[in-house]
Amino acid sequence: MDSKLLDILVCPICKGKLIYHKSANELICKAERLAFPIRDGIPVMLESEARVLAEDETP
Repeated sequence: MDSKLLDILVCPICKGKLIYHKSANELICKAERLAFPIRDGIPVMLESEARVLAEDETP
């Protein structure tokens, strides 16, 4: 994930900072407990495509 792109991307719901989870290839929003997928190098920043983090899953 390009660090410049990561600097400007925010959660589409709360506008909070995202964390890049390299092994899962996802962008994580801690506040909303959502994981946005990255497909073919492109972040999919749609709420309908996001995965809800499990209670025991730490972002």
